[in-house]
Amino acid sequence: MAASRLPPATLTLKQFIRRQQVLLLYRRILQTIRQVPNDSDRKYLKDWAREEFKRNKSATEEASPTTEAQDLKEANGIVTTTGVRSIRVREFSLDGL
Repeated sequence: MAASRLPPATLTLKQFIRRQQVLLLYRRILQTIRQVPNDSDRKYLKDWAREEFKRNKSATEEASPTTEAQDLKEANGIVTTTGVRSIRVREFSLDGL
């Protein structure tokens, strides 16, 4: 069997996507914090966000039932990542009338 060309620390597709989602969340949090008018509150929130993300850096939630359910809903088009539900129209026929 041939050895893999990928380095041992390569992320799976699911891990890569989750990482991108976390980075996007972090950026959005920082963008929102920039809108806080009070300098001391802004600094406190920025430090808090940074520390929370550092504290949870090694956390994985691959086995989380909530995450798995959300992934399934998104894959089936029931819920989008923005939280807006898709609308499905049922087909019907007037032939039987």
